[in-house]
Amino acid sequence: MTYRTCRSSERKPVDGRTAGFAKWLSASLVCLCLAATANAGPREQAKRIHDRLAGVPPTEAVLQLMEAEVDPFQPGTAVDAAYRAMEDPAFYNVTLKNFAAPWTNRERDVFVPLNDYIATVVGMIRDDVPFNTLLSSDMIYVGSNSLGLPAYSNGNNDHYAELERRSLDMKAGLEQRLQSNVNGLPPNATAGVMTTRAAAEAFFIAGTNRAMFRFTMLNHMCNDLEQVHDTRLVPDRIRQDVSRSPGGDSRLFLNNCIGCHNGMDPLAGAFAYYNFNPDTGSIEYTPGTVQPKYFNNDVNFPYGFQTTDDSWMNYWREGQNQFLGWDPGLPGAGNGAKSLGEELGNSDAFAACQVRKVFQAVCLREPEDAADRQQVQQMVASFKAGYRMKQTFAEAAVYCMGQ
Repeated sequence: MTYRTCRSSERKPVDGRTAGFAKWLSASLVCLCLAATANAGPREQAKRIHDRLAGVPPTEAVLQLMEAEVDPFQPGTAVDAAYRAMEDPAFYNVTLKNFAAPWTNRERDVFVPLNDYIATVVGMIRDDVPFNTLLSSDMIYVGSNSLGLPAYSNGNNDHYAELERRSLDMKAGLEQRLQSNVNGLPPNATAGVMTTRAAAEAFFIAGTNRAMFRFTMLNHMCNDLEQVHDTRLVPDRIRQDVSRSPGGDSRLFLNNCIGCHNGMDPLAGAFAYYNFNPDTGSIEYTPGTVQPKYFNNDVNFPYGFQTTDDSWMNYWREGQNQFLGWDPGLPGAGNGAKSLGEELGNSDAFAACQVRKVFQAVCLREPEDAADRQQVQQMVASFKAGYRMKQTFAEAAVYCMGQ
C-alpha cells in the first residue's frame, strides 16, 4: 500500500509575529490531517473508495464486504472492493455522467442533459468495451425498450432527456446497439462518439468542421492546439480560408497560424462529408460530396488546399508530435472519420489522457508529485493492456483511498 508522506514545517513563530505562527500552525495541522488519513483502517478506506467512486455512502452490508476486501495482508484485494463500489447505480447515473458530460459541448459544461454521447461512454465503461474504440466503433447506447421511452430520434434528444427526467438506472437500463441501425449512417461512416447526435450538434454545426477535431484533441488526447503547435511541418494541405498574410503581415502566418493548421487541416479532412443541420436537428452525411463549409472564404488564399474528398494524413507522425505515440501498425493516413478515430484512439496520448482524467475525477486533484506520476504511468500500462476503464477507475480509487 502506498501512502503519501508529510514533513512538518521547521518554521517556528519568531518574536511573536502572527504571520510566522500562522504558517507553522497551518503546516502542523496539514501534517496531522495527512497522518490521520494514512493511518485510516480498512473500514474507513473502504468507505472512502465507495465515496470516491459512487459519490454516495455504502449500505452497511456493502461496507462490511468491502472492509473485508481492503485487507493489508492480501495485496490486490482492494481492487475487488472498488469493483464492488462500482456496482452502485450512482456510479453510472452520477459519476460517469458527470465524467463524460464536459466532452459533449464547447463550453465543457458538466450541467448538460443526458445525451447519446454521454450514454455511450457510460455503457462502454459498464460493459468493459475496449475504450480505444470510443472514436471509431459502430456503437451507440440507448435506453431499453422495456423502459417505455420515446424512440431514439435523429432530430431531438427526447429519448435521453426522458431517461434522465425519470432518474432511470443506466446500469440496468442501457442497451448497446449498432449506431448505423439507430441513426442511419452507413457502417463505414460511424465513428463512435464523434458521430453521435450530441457531438454533431456541438462540433459539426456551421464553421468548417475544425471544431470537431480541436475538441476531440482536447477531450481525448488532453492536448489543445497550442500544445501541438509546430511551425516546421509542410503546409501543403492548409485550406484556402487561411490567410497567408493576416492583417497584411505574412510573419503572423509563418510564425503562428501555420503551426496549428499544417497538422490540423490534413487531419480534419476526415470530416469533409459531415454536417449538423439545425433546421432538422440531425447529423448529415453526404458521401462523395464535400460539405460547402469546406469552401468558406476560399478567396482568402485561392492557391491553398482545396478539399476534394474525405482523405486525411497525419503529418504529426513526424517532428515533435511523433511523441504523442502513434501506433506504428496503422498507416497514418486514410479516408473518413472512422479511420481517423482509430489513429487517435490507439495513440499513447489517448491512453494517457483517459488515465489522467480518471485520476483527477477519483482523487479530486491532478497528479502532483513523483509518487503520483509513477502511479499514473503504471495505470497507463495497465489500461493499454485491455483498454478497460473500470479497471482504471478501480486502480485510481485504491491508490487514493489512503489520502
